Amino acid sequence: MKRSELAFTLALVPLDYLALLTAGIAAFYARFHPFFTTVRPVIFDLTVPKYAGVVFPIAFIWIVIFAFAGLYSTHPRRIASELSRVLLACSAAMAAVFAILFFSRVLFESRFIAVAAWVFAILFVSIGRIIIRLFQRTLLSYGIGERRIIIVGEKKSATALTDLFQREHRLGFHVIARFDTFDETARKRILKEQEMYGVDEIILADPDVNRADALELLSFTDTHQMGFRYTADLFAAAVGRTVFHTLAGIPIIEVQKTPLDGWGAIYKRLFDILASAILIILTSPIMLVTAIALFIEEPGRVLFSRDPDGRKTHRVGESGRPFHYFKFRSMIKDAHKFRFDPAFIKKNGNMRDGSPLFKLKDDPRVTRVGKIIRKFHIDELPEFFLVFAGRMSLVGPRPHLPEEVAVYKPHQRKVLTIKPGITGPAQISGRADLDFEEEVRLDTYYIEHWSPWQDLIILLKTPLVALRGKTF
Repeated sequence: MKRSELAFTLALVPLDYLALLTAGIAAFYARFHPFFTTVRPVIFDLTVPKYAGVVFPIAFIWIVIFAFAGLYSTHPRRIASELSRVLLACSAAMAAVFAILFFSRVLFESRFIAVAAWVFAILFVSIGRIIIRLFQRTLLSYGIGERRIIIVGEKKSATALTDLFQREHRLGFHVIARFDTFDETARKRILKEQEMYGVDEIILADPDVNRADALELLSFTDTHQMGFRYTADLFAAAVGRTVFHTLAGIPIIEVQKTPLDGWGAIYKRLFDILASAILIILTSPIMLVTAIALFIEEPGRVLFSRDPDGRKTHRVGESGRPFHYFKFRSMIKDAHKFRFDPAFIKKNGNMRDGSPLFKLKDDPRVTRVGKIIRKFHIDELPEFFLVFAGRMSLVGPRPHLPEEVAVYKPHQRKVLTIKPGITGPAQISGRADLDFEEEVRLDTYYIEHWSPWQDLIILLKTPLVALRGKTF
């Protein structure tokens, strides 16, 4: 780990302590503010010295609890994950304080101050960490504190990582070289770079590399004191969640398909019902205007819900079960039949050629209104009704046609483990040219590592992607 990263982590300790003291002081003076004293007069005697004698040691206890909660981990986290830990740690610390006061038979004279201190602590600690994070990212944007890395790999994932790190300096990675394979030429150039300027890490961005080559590169980084990261293959992603059992004295490892079992599934469904109902209400004016515009442009159905033969349009959902699918019509009548026209495909090409999917860069079947609603993903707003009905989820792998799913490779059918979603990790990845295998990899990771916070992050990022007019 770089010294700058250690310095920022170390700075969090006194910053948190200062935030906790500030929270305690703010809670004290808030209780004596006329706004609250007129509602509930102060009937206890609590002096500033007496209160300070309690706040200073309690703030230290909170810092210890923060440490056990992992708030001073040297491994970077997403800001949403860090703030959720702050909330949980502050709540646990307040519970511990009440327990200490109870067992020591010390009766605290104001529940208001205690509750206010808890709220202020969450607020001030969170603000402090956001400031530190922004300051660190500002330095990184100027190249200060970046990790000097080398990427090894010739796959698209290596190109995607290289492009991302060169574009987003705030992530803290500076690509100084890239090699397709780790051969003798790469070895010599890496050692020369290490000697002259230093190399912090090597990233192996080839999930299909053979085991011997990967171990050789790992040994090389160990020998020359460099960090090592690698992109996981599909099997590594699939075994991300394991549970150990012992049966008849034999250790057995159970690979859990997804955290979306039991209470996870219950939570996600309740969230989908509530959120989709709110979104239907909020977007109903947009849907009404869109329906009118589509009808004026081409009178008839405003929804794409039936195939050219008149049968209901279907997509494949959870466990491979088809469901009736619909969204706003954005193409000419009977556009679906052109995807099976060899002459049409030859003329316009298929961006997803070699995969089960079909996609055109400048699709001539799209209408004028269709281009606008597609650009900002307005055509997908009716999918909120599918979410409310339980056929889809707000977040999950995108649903595909039955004929596309029919030619999935076995490992690609993993995306059928859960309900399809309106948006997902592939849609917010920042790249519209993801090939299907990369999309499956992202969706597989999401399925195996689902969490409520991950859903929330994806949902918050989706409108930003849509408003920029980027295609999913």
